[in-house]
Amino acid sequence: MTYRSIIDYKKTLTKEEIRKIVEENNIEFIKLEFCDINGIMKNLSVPSEQLESVMNNEIMLDGSSIKGFRSIETSDMYFYPDLKTFAIIPWRSDDDAKVARFICDIHNADGTPFEGCPRCNLKKMIARAEKLGYTMNVGPEAEFFIFKKDENGNATTETFDKAGYYSAAPVDKGENLRRIMVKTLKEMGFEVEASHHEVACGQHEIDFKYSDALTTADNIMTFKYAITAIAEQNGAVASFMPKPVFGINGSGMHCNISLFKDGKNLFYDPDKTYQLSKEALYSIGGLLKHVKSFTAITNPLINSYKRLVPGYEAPVYLAWSLANRSALIRVPAKRGNATRIELRSPDPSCNPYLALAVILGAILDGVENKIEPPLQVEENIYQMTKKERKRAKIDSLPSSLDEALSLLDDDEIIKNAVGEHIYNEFTSTKEKEVETFKTYVTPLEIEMYLNMQ
Repeated sequence: MTYRSIIDYKKTLTKEEIRKIVEENNIEFIKLEFCDINGIMKNLSVPSEQLESVMNNEIMLDGSSIKGFRSIETSDMYFYPDLKTFAIIPWRSDDDAKVARFICDIHNADGTPFEGCPRCNLKKMIARAEKLGYTMNVGPEAEFFIFKKDENGNATTETFDKAGYYSAAPVDKGENLRRIMVKTLKEMGFEVEASHHEVACGQHEIDFKYSDALTTADNIMTFKYAITAIAEQNGAVASFMPKPVFGINGSGMHCNISLFKDGKNLFYDPDKTYQLSKEALYSIGGLLKHVKSFTAITNPLINSYKRLVPGYEAPVYLAWSLANRSALIRVPAKRGNATRIELRSPDPSCNPYLALAVILGAILDGVENKIEPPLQVEENIYQMTKKERKRAKIDSLPSSLDEALSLLDDDEIIKNAVGEHIYNEFTSTKEKEVETFKTYVTPLEIEMYLNMQ
């Protein structure tokens, strides 16, 4: 029996259906998962006997213990599980005792959504879009590395293989591990579209079907959790760090984005140039206007900016194109309901709820205020000189987290997309991170400078 045969992931289960699944399938524990401001999954595990309390929103959380949530004076908070996210966790389950999970919103003691809950914040932005009649769909392409462990079981940066783009076994030694990962994701209801080896040694990608913004953000969190757990069970380490190895490509999380209204893709217009609607062009305009400001959210680590440098196929130049992968935004060839724009700058270390909230905020600004994008760029921007880029008015993404935070501070549209509480807590954490790295002496500095005369 597969877990997919136990749960129909295409429908929202009722409380009664969930009770029946728990009782009939030896589910012993229920994990209540939620996301902190930094995009780290947290959880509370309760025995299945507490299922009624879980589904009635009666399980409490000490918010003062979670970075960026509440002070100790106002720390009582509650888990509000989303019944649509009920799933059995394959790698934690066996025939005798299974573990299931809900993804939860965090609410205040009075029952209102907590303004510091990233998932609640994304739902707020989605509600704003829905008032205008829009639904944003997103298909992510999250890359990751698989590394070996040393003799003590600690993570190394020695890659699991020496293969390259689209390599096959036996050169791609990660192929069997990817197969287990894909099988696990399918058991949890994912519709996996493809998996393959990426450009760098040890780098991989598994693509799953697009969905609405909230479901996609939930799926990204589950995806990262599952990938790292399966690697660990198989004696390896999976990392979503943007640039873990010097001299080779880093890992991105390209986001394929479309707006729908009344079941139709708003980006497609067969009568327009490139068959792109005015809403598609305005969305590109909004993204290009705000991308420098929201880069602190979509690329939140010091390490993120070691990926966003020229020379490693990283999308650092603010331009758009129909096919040119040197541009920050490209429009894949498919049209009709598959029409979409691909934002190539985000990386998988981001908090997906915050990242999709700011992307949606930028797109809504573009559509509402009819922000026209520049002309598309057909030339290979990577091969253009600095003077040529300046002449073409092609700007660049911020080159450091410090610069990105400064640009974020000047953009009210993006700040409003995450809300005051999250903005203050996020920037406070990141500013401390910047200061720590400014004073830290790296091994490379010792190697280069210690013996200087």
